[in-house]
Amino acid sequence: MRLPQEIIRIKRDKGVVPDEAIAEFVDGVAGDRVSEGQIAAFTMAVFLNGMEPGEIVALTRAMTHSGTVLNWAGENLPGPVLDKHSTGGVGDKTSLLLAPLVAACGGFVPMISGRGLGHTGGTLDKLDSVPGYVTQPDLDLFRKVVCEAGAAIIGQTEDLAPADKRIYAVRDVTATVESIPLITASILSKKLAAGLDALVMDVKTGSGAFMATLEGSRALARSITRVGTGAGMATRALITDMNQVLGPTAGNAVEVAECMEILRDAQGDQRLIDVTIALAVEMLLAGGLAETAEEAQSKLIRALASGAAAERFNAMSRALGGPGDIVERAASYLPKPVITKPVFPDREGFVAGVDTRAVGLAVVALGGGRIRADQKIDHSVGLTQIAGIGEEVGPYRPLALVHAADENAADRAIDAIKLAFHLSQEKVAAGPAVIEAVTEGG
Repeated sequence: MRLPQEIIRIKRDKGVVPDEAIAEFVDGVAGDRVSEGQIAAFTMAVFLNGMEPGEIVALTRAMTHSGTVLNWAGENLPGPVLDKHSTGGVGDKTSLLLAPLVAACGGFVPMISGRGLGHTGGTLDKLDSVPGYVTQPDLDLFRKVVCEAGAAIIGQTEDLAPADKRIYAVRDVTATVESIPLITASILSKKLAAGLDALVMDVKTGSGAFMATLEGSRALARSITRVGTGAGMATRALITDMNQVLGPTAGNAVEVAECMEILRDAQGDQRLIDVTIALAVEMLLAGGLAETAEEAQSKLIRALASGAAAERFNAMSRALGGPGDIVERAASYLPKPVITKPVFPDREGFVAGVDTRAVGLAVVALGGGRIRADQKIDHSVGLTQIAGIGEEVGPYRPLALVHAADENAADRAIDAIKLAFHLSQEKVAAGPAVIEAVTEGG
């Protein structure tokens, strides 16, 4: 048996870590025999020196089997077990819409989500703003909710990929997030542990993505689809735009409120809806719930317009301890900020570009994300009415509204948001929200 520091040394020196050594290290992480400092050293070595494809497979496999691996065969579900995962973005709340939409179309969605990572928001942090909603149920309740409501969005329990849970928390605070091997293993270990039939990845690209370049995003999409499909789970990916905030809100409660409005009214920000529907189409196709993209899209639009998706979200919330009418009465339940202030630009113009990462960091600084792994989040803070590329702003149209806990925090956020937006005197067209598809490592 190798000491953890010897395994770290191999990767530090750009060597290839044997499969059994990776398994030993991950087993030590899950059993608390490997310290946070050793995890940080290993992840930094991987970040700097990368991993061979075989090492990524071994890491993914070891993390998957560090805990319970679910099997849905005994439930006799009348539809496929499907999920979607995003590499993380600012204002990316598609999971809150997509899970109930796919459930309303016959899929079953056991969605194991994460908390905020770096400058990006986390689905669990958003759901923690819903009073009573239990994001860490036991596996029996998780199974029950998936079977009855068709979807359950939860966090990693102690049983599912526990090694990943520790590694994920360390990566968030040690600047080792943007690593293709670590991202691939982290995502797929959770999804393989959830017993999925198929997975659709939303790989972000642009100024607010962990992979800022299209080339890097393609490499990550290929890695995830190759490893996932090779592990027996049909995996495909869409590369989507993160050169601006996805939708007009960024935070926690404010993003939940936006999604509840869309589920209730069947309308909202078009880019957000376009990305959500595109991902859901891929899920229905992967699960055999539609034969063509056109058929899948029609089913999804009907599920939204009819209120069927809203019913699924309410059922999921109720079963996990939250309000059963959260879609209709979100404003009554969600926390409200102490202060709201507009961010007016110094001059009139059209939004020509956004440093989306800076916007995400502004939300973190407000208290809507974490600087330390043990930090508590203020779910009421964030941004609303965020201007998109091509929108005209000026004295009557702010860049955004800041929701803060106090005046000083609001003023600091205003300064940061002003710097994050670039204006021009001529209108600039935004690029497509969905850029391209990647399947089976291609």
